[in-house]
Amino acid sequence: MADNARAKRLADLIREVVAKKLQRGIKDPRLGTHVTITDTRVTGDLREATVFYTVYGDDEDRAAAAAGLESAKGVLRSAVGQAAGVKFTPTLAFVADALPDTAKNIEDLLDKARASDEQVRQASAGAAFAGDADPYKKPEDEDDTAE
Repeated sequence: MADNARAKRLADLIREVVAKKLQRGIKDPRLGTHVTITDTRVTGDLREATVFYTVYGDDEDRAAAAAGLESAKGVLRSAVGQAAGVKFTPTLAFVADALPDTAKNIEDLLDKARASDEQVRQASAGAAFAGDADPYKKPEDEDDTAE
């Protein structure tokens, strides 16, 4: 079993090779400049690599890019094998990265929270206390009543 540092180096190499090959070596119009490689992970035995990608565009572009990556998998694996120089070239699995969707969801939730905070701020702008400004007893108040 390989060490984690070697797996990390191989993952970084795979990410660079796949990104360069997609940019310059693959002539598939489905891939073009729409696909961005975000991360790569390699198993501890260096047999399987998972490549995470994002696609700029709508759902139709994402589906087309997934099909394009699946069809170019052999060419990309060959390029990785030539660059890596390892005994066994890892198999490549392409997974659409959910990070942009998750970030958009978080941004939407933060916008809702900001709007709610603004409503509370506006509602409390002219409000006054229900009782005294400071309703808590102070130690000197107790001394005054004891005399």
